[in-house]
Amino acid sequence: MARILAIHAHPDDIEILAAGTLAVLAGAGHEVSIATVTGGDLGSGEGTPEETARIRQGEAAQAAALIGARYRCGEVPDLGVFNNDPTRRTVTELVRWARAQIVLTASPADYHPDHEAVSQLVRDACFAASVPNYRTGEASPLPAVPHLYFMDPIGGRDREGRWTVPDFGADVGAVFETKKAMLTCHVSQHAWVARQHDVPDHVAAMEAWTRRRGRDFGIEMGEGFRQYRHHPYPRTPLLQELLGEALATPVDQPPRAAS
Repeated sequence: MARILAIHAHPDDIEILAAGTLAVLAGAGHEVSIATVTGGDLGSGEGTPEETARIRQGEAAQAAALIGARYRCGEVPDLGVFNNDPTRRTVTELVRWARAQIVLTASPADYHPDHEAVSQLVRDACFAASVPNYRTGEASPLPAVPHLYFMDPIGGRDREGRWTVPDFGADVGAVFETKKAMLTCHVSQHAWVARQHDVPDHVAAMEAWTRRRGRDFGIEMGEGFRQYRHHPYPRTPLLQELLGEALATPVDQPPRAAS
């Protein structure tokens, strides 16, 4: 059994980008934890930020429970995520809390500043999580730096509209209904995403994107990932191995060997 942490900026980001992969891993018996750095407190035009955060965290916990995962929030303000020491310690505590061997996080380049900041924070937190004297909360340091993977950016593009090319993917066709059910838990976002993002149906948009990414792998439904392999992060393809038959390779690329 492996311990996997998926951590992103806001409730519903993970459901859009990686919930199918998490469902595959949970179904294989691995321990999955889900965390968001913020509670998404600005993700509504109604109520106070505190009320919105409470609702959205409840939705995230409900979605995580569908695959037997735990959920935790870092309680950093929405649109207030920056790569500084206090926030890094908060994120490092989340990595330690999950006892993560594999971490899936936000793309370094994405449309939202919180997404990009979380990507940097998690990268650095994975390093800091095994440093004994880097003190955070109650969780103890990890024995080693975990394997680190980046999810796709929203819509597969960076801020300049350039496509992001994944190293590999996960075939999530068999668990797509679970992925859809997880995103559907985020009821509070239906009206907000339509208003703020001009997306009338964010569940349908997620399905369209999952099918679009699947075509890159020659499958019906897919989610894409890139592995961070720089020193001293592990370079072995642990997540790829755990995916087993669900591992997908881009149709125009040969399988990538461990380097």
